[in-house]
Amino acid sequence: MRGPADVAAPAPHHGKWRCRVLPCPRFLSGLSVPGPRVLRTEVLAGLVVALALIPEAIAFSIIAGVDPRVGLYASFTMAVVIAFCGGRPAMISAATGAVALVVAPLVREHGVDHLLVAVVLGGLLQVLLAVAGVARLMRFLPRSVMVGFVNALAILIFTAQLPHLWNVPWPVYVLTAVGIGVMVGLPRWTTVVPAPLVAIVLLTAFTVAAAVAVPTVGDQGALPDALPVFGVPAVPPTLETLTVVAPYAIAIALVGLIESLMTAKLVDDITDTHSDKTRESWGQGVANIVTGFFGGMGGCAMIGQTMINVRSGARTRISTFLAGLFLLILVVVLGDLVALIPMAALVAVMIMVSVGTFDWHSVRPSVLRRMPRSETAVMLSTVAVTVGTHNLAYGVGVGVLVAMVLFARRVAHLVEVTSELDPDGTTRTYRVRGQLFFASSNDLVFSFDYAGDPARVVIDLSEAHVWDASTVAALEAITTKYAARGVEASVTGMNRDSHSRHRRLAGYVTGGH
Repeated sequence: MRGPADVAAPAPHHGKWRCRVLPCPRFLSGLSVPGPRVLRTEVLAGLVVALALIPEAIAFSIIAGVDPRVGLYASFTMAVVIAFCGGRPAMISAATGAVALVVAPLVREHGVDHLLVAVVLGGLLQVLLAVAGVARLMRFLPRSVMVGFVNALAILIFTAQLPHLWNVPWPVYVLTAVGIGVMVGLPRWTTVVPAPLVAIVLLTAFTVAAAVAVPTVGDQGALPDALPVFGVPAVPPTLETLTVVAPYAIAIALVGLIESLMTAKLVDDITDTHSDKTRESWGQGVANIVTGFFGGMGGCAMIGQTMINVRSGARTRISTFLAGLFLLILVVVLGDLVALIPMAALVAVMIMVSVGTFDWHSVRPSVLRRMPRSETAVMLSTVAVTVGTHNLAYGVGVGVLVAMVLFARRVAHLVEVTSELDPDGTTRTYRVRGQLFFASSNDLVFSFDYAGDPARVVIDLSEAHVWDASTVAALEAITTKYAARGVEASVTGMNRDSHSRHRRLAGYVTGGH
């Protein structure tokens, strides 16, 4: 069943011509055929993405220590499969640097066949995690972590281009500047053809016609000259093999899901549409399983190429499918032509992607002055760890951890304890207000006057909520301290949830019974 995000929005029409989405067979799972205008946008966007995927896939193959064909095959199979199985239309999945960094030690120590087993096993784990509902955890990601994720990605995309601008012939800088100029200026005149595609074609034509000696795509590595074929990795199906590949498979699964779900959420925000994160999770798993059996290094969603696709106007699965198809055609059939593309053209495209991805609003002085320091700290920690490790999973994990600690610290200070003595001086009532959990309840014990209170004490929790065992233990410690002095202490006013938790845990968390 297709959701609203799977169908292209109707384009404006003039006269008798109109764009409409045609029904498609159910097995196409959202790959519906749009009208001419939308189809042209999807085709051109897919072509631009395919061109940008080639040097990235080759570079990631080098990082992983495998032949460039392994990365290119992965990009083809990931894009095509996720077009059918994924939950986020217009998002691009392919071989990625995050996965390359994870699997590099495995390839170095055990070879490519063990890598393929790890990719297949990682895909199976992603399917299981999807069934377990891991995608629902996305709602616990604070906005500051998301902003840090976006800014870190922009920085990583930009810094990944620097090697192509270092120790190169001077025409490279001129070509890069011209490419950026085309992408900045052309949209002011027309948006019929994506500006990145125009820049790539123009710069390639110029360097070939003028015989300008600059680094090209062909210099990055050999392009495949045959289609990928199905095969089973040549490794013994033993417990020893599983022991070797399991840690890498787990890393592939977790890194891939985190990066893919974060990218999907980003595209949701940009396009103002909702996507099925659970479907995206198991779709990534299926794509990795297929990729492993077809000799690919595995992967996940690619933020850079996804931004190219979305910024080019693509909104459906067609652009994703065509990106993979065009990639295969370009490297297998038109490899000699693709090899002539100057790297400067692709560097210019990725620089513009990084500029467009960065959340410039988040670093404005006026915004930083108004933003709580804790929110800024979360954003900066996410950026710092991601950029420092080149691992988005680490950055997001640290960002969430910092956000949790700072939130707990802030909420802990909102607990208030007041007291009053009844007129006859025989009973003191303590009123506790706020959320009681491990961070706030640890100091609760020190809010009572054990030595000076009368023979009866009432602890009123009608304006508080008991969240965990730490609070139950704190309340038991308080009543125990009073009992040791012969004071009768009672806890009253708990709401239904707090009372249920207290009744279930009282006497067990401290070993009192």
